[in-house]
Amino acid sequence: MKTIFNMAMRKATKLAKSQHVIEATRVIQHALGGLNRDRQAHKWVDAELTKKHRDLGERPEPAAALHAGMTYSPQAPDHAKPLGKVLASLQRVNRQPPFGKPAISPPVPAGARYESKTFSCAAGARDYKVYVPATAYRGKRPLLVMLHGCTQNPDDFALGTGMNILAEEHGFIAAYPGQTAAANSSVCWNWFNLKDQSRGEGEPAIIAGITQAMISDYEIDPRRVYIAGLSAGGAMALVMALSYPELYAAAGVHSGLPYGLARDLPSAFAAMRGQPMPMHAGSGKARKKHPQPDVRTIVFHGASDHTVSPSNGQLIVAQARATLRNSTQELQMGRSGTRAYTRTLIKDERGSVHLEYWAITGLAHAWSGGRPEGSYTDPHGPDASREMLRFFLSDGKAKDTHPLQ
Repeated sequence: MKTIFNMAMRKATKLAKSQHVIEATRVIQHALGGLNRDRQAHKWVDAELTKKHRDLGERPEPAAALHAGMTYSPQAPDHAKPLGKVLASLQRVNRQPPFGKPAISPPVPAGARYESKTFSCAAGARDYKVYVPATAYRGKRPLLVMLHGCTQNPDDFALGTGMNILAEEHGFIAAYPGQTAAANSSVCWNWFNLKDQSRGEGEPAIIAGITQAMISDYEIDPRRVYIAGLSAGGAMALVMALSYPELYAAAGVHSGLPYGLARDLPSAFAAMRGQPMPMHAGSGKARKKHPQPDVRTIVFHGASDHTVSPSNGQLIVAQARATLRNSTQELQMGRSGTRAYTRTLIKDERGSVHLEYWAITGLAHAWSGGRPEGSYTDPHGPDASREMLRFFLSDGKAKDTHPLQ
């Protein structure tokens, strides 16, 4: 039994180091289930979980304790010592809001507003933040919906992407829906669940409802509504654009995944590794056919991303291009800061840019050109926020396809 447990802990350690927190938690919980005869090990684990949550003022739930970051204890019984090493690894990985340092609210200049809202519908409820710039704007404003990545929150994402600063420069409104720990222990958007991949169901229904509420409550141009996200948020942004093509004019996917590669956690992790599992209709709900509407998309992915394989960015491009007839491709190579990049432009038969793909050398799992105040950011490459905004506002016009300087 001890050998099996140690093997499980080694597997969990490897998953934790690669930031696969949910799967690491599942492996640990399964391994602990095999120790039901070892009361000493269970007693130590329970005591550590309870202590950590007492210190944090939380009720003791194992998944939350893992995110809080328990440390290795030399007093642990032999069977529990490998668990301490995994927890220490998780502590190093999860120092991002909301599990690590407290979230910092973005600065709000005079005349601007940063509002907290809540939306609810039959599919559920979510809080969200809205940034309304002080900058005057002639006519109805564009809207950009931003979906954060795992372990992030709206404030953290707004800081890291600097999108509120760009909102002041260009006059658009930014909305930041927030995932809950109740819906996902790592506050990831559940892009991999079947019910969260379909129009009118689950999280897509909630995010669409937030978007529609924004259009109704603010002076928004319904023809200029865009959605973007990072990692799980990027995957969900693509789900939203494909499921609600009449609602979103374009999508931005940073370090995300294609639509329809997963139906559950195991297939999600396989897709993240760049090894998608064959999709079969099982005893449960069968997968729905991939939607293929005409949605303009810009994709950013780091060539050194070991959390979500760069092959996912390439597959997003392949899926999008499959919807076009008589498309043409243009390659551009350049450098921004210390990062080299390859920029691929896919144009439709009218010559409009339908798809733009940035492959960035040396970039890991982080928002390119992001600000250090936020988590999962890299300031050394192309400014993904500016380039996404340029892509959105250009509406595919050839004269606006050059990177912003």
